[in-house]
Amino acid sequence: MTEHEGYMSLALRLAREAGRDGETPVGCVIVDGNGRVVGRGRNRREELRSATAHAEILAIDEACRSIGDWRLTDCRMYVTLEPCPMCAGAVMNARMAGLYYGAREPESGSCGSVINLFMENYGCRTSVTGGIMEDECAELMREFFKSRRARE
Repeated sequence: MTEHEGYMSLALRLAREAGRDGETPVGCVIVDGNGRVVGRGRNRREELRSATAHAEILAIDEACRSIGDWRLTDCRMYVTLEPCPMCAGAVMNARMAGLYYGAREPESGSCGSVINLFMENYGCRTSVTGGIMEDECAELMREFFKSRRARE
């Protein structure tokens, strides 16, 4: 298992937890320059009744508290699903060094599926890599929505 797969496995664990709680199964971890996990998040929109309770936003909040700064310049994010525009913007605003995601998000993905906000002239220098454990991340989403449709 590669380093990236190890961190994505942690994000997948959080995504599965979210799915068990009826949330869209997205999980996220943020790692500092020393490889220490400083932020964790999973979707909690239903639980918190908040449109902004995405895994990435919650992980960024925790990482900022952990580090004691809003600048996460030495950090990398691992998230199971390609970030939406809100989350991509938060990654840029936190000035993260790297973003690694699993599955593509054809409806709102902002790392290339719909738009690539990281290619726009925001002054952001975040490197973006998709497809980390893509099959496992995509399968988790497919199974969640298949199960949800069966209950409706």
